[in-house]
Amino acid sequence: MLVSQDPSPRSCTPRFAQSVVKTAFGFAVVVLGAPFWGQPTAPRVLPDHPAIAAEGYILMDADTSKILAEENSREPLPPASLAKIMTGYVVASELEAGRIDAADDVPVSVNAWQTPGSRMFVREGTTVVLEDLVRGVVIQSGNDASVALAEFVAGGEDAFADMMNQHAALLGMSGSNFANATGLPHGDQYTTAFDMAILTRELIGRFPDHYALYSERSFQYNGIEQPNRNRLLWRDRTVDGVKTGYTKDAGYCLVASAERDGMRLISAVMGTQSDAVRVRESQKLLSYGFRYFETHRLYDTEAPLKTSEVRYGSVDEVSMGVPETIYVTIPRGRYDDIEASLDIPGVLEAPINEGDEVGELRVTLDGETLAASPLIAREAVTELESLARFFEGIYFFFSDLVN
Repeated sequence: MLVSQDPSPRSCTPRFAQSVVKTAFGFAVVVLGAPFWGQPTAPRVLPDHPAIAAEGYILMDADTSKILAEENSREPLPPASLAKIMTGYVVASELEAGRIDAADDVPVSVNAWQTPGSRMFVREGTTVVLEDLVRGVVIQSGNDASVALAEFVAGGEDAFADMMNQHAALLGMSGSNFANATGLPHGDQYTTAFDMAILTRELIGRFPDHYALYSERSFQYNGIEQPNRNRLLWRDRTVDGVKTGYTKDAGYCLVASAERDGMRLISAVMGTQSDAVRVRESQKLLSYGFRYFETHRLYDTEAPLKTSEVRYGSVDEVSMGVPETIYVTIPRGRYDDIEASLDIPGVLEAPINEGDEVGELRVTLDGETLAASPLIAREAVTELESLARFFEGIYFFFSDLVN
């Protein structure tokens, strides 16, 4: 929901709370957005999330990163082919940077051709268009395609694993370490359900065109058509990804994502007993999230939230807004109970640069902070020349005494 310059019940459902702040002149000023309205409903008790038969799992909202269900989500576990999500992420990053191109011809080495496990069936000594190899990784889960890409991008799989770990560190995936591009068993390779959700969230947001490949149900190469192993794509039309994985040590794993009515959820289940179980448990998590929670876009970067008086400036007021779009995830049916408070000085002084922090927005529900953001100036205000500033200072001095 977008907020108008003068938030009110017609333009902003969350109720604005009063907040008292000190101005530069020492006076307490009540900052008021919109009046309180509506009657808060009694807090609702959410049902417990369903029991999930997995060694570790998580359910996360993609827009807010709010965790809706989890157990052992930070426990390091073998990733199996979930590692290929990071493989695809690295390749997408290199494509974005222009260091490789989707039309590049990628040579297939003996090493890539001989890689065991699931295969795209590339042939030693041939070249494959990079875009096809990416589909071979994402849709067919080809280990041979993963190694060919790793060798092309980084010169070798070890060097590519270093790139995977560098990206993991940048994303805050502190529970992960990658040793190869395939996810094949390795003593020093592990990840967590939480880290897989974080990676998937970033993948969806940063590389939407690449992520779209995860919804493709099959891919044919070299005369061999293979289906996407994510059977949720057939069972739930709102699911559009992400990736399955299996080894004896890892068990059956699945990272899934679905979007319904503008709300996107990400689930990760690791260490289940069968393909049927990983599909069932993922569906249970997604169904729970969509049934009992809702996500709202409250404030957009393009919309001013408030204006404040400016002294000693070329204009008398400045508008303020948020630097990033604000989303909140709440129990379903509690939207009218959200409260938002703006903490801003009663008076600002020029000069003010566009983007300067001039206050704070806080969104709460039942006293719990759902979101907090700085308020920034949406335009610059230059300072008056010395003489004009002097006379304006005199005016404000006497005006403050009267008030």
